[in-house]
Amino acid sequence: MITKTSKNAARKVRQTRVRKKISGTPERPRLNVYRSNKNIYAQVIDDVNGKTLVSASSLEAELNLSNGGNKDAAKTVGKAVAERALKAGIENVVFDRSGYIYHGRVKELSEAAREAGLKF
Repeated sequence: MITKTSKNAARKVRQTRVRKKISGTPERPRLNVYRSNKNIYAQVIDDVNGKTLVSASSLEAELNLSNGGNKDAAKTVGKAVAERALKAGIENVVFDRSGYIYHGRVKELSEAAREAGLKF
């Protein structure tokens, strides 16, 4: 019998393969993206010290999002995480898409972060 692996299990394999090579340093932390069906989350992480430096989420009330699972919400979260990172003195980051394809909400978040001033 042929068993089909779940899409999320395949994504986890891609994520661990990429995370062997990508690591966030204090000089250049990692911009990590996680998307669920209803929301999207972004974190700037220093892997050397094991600290989350800056984060943004579509669940935050201050972003005033009616729907957290669309491209507009991803743009807003990307802009918010970039502004918070620049305020914290972080200009250069490494982008970690967590095994998701660079398309749709992940692409919108990264482009909004770039437009807001983050370099990656």
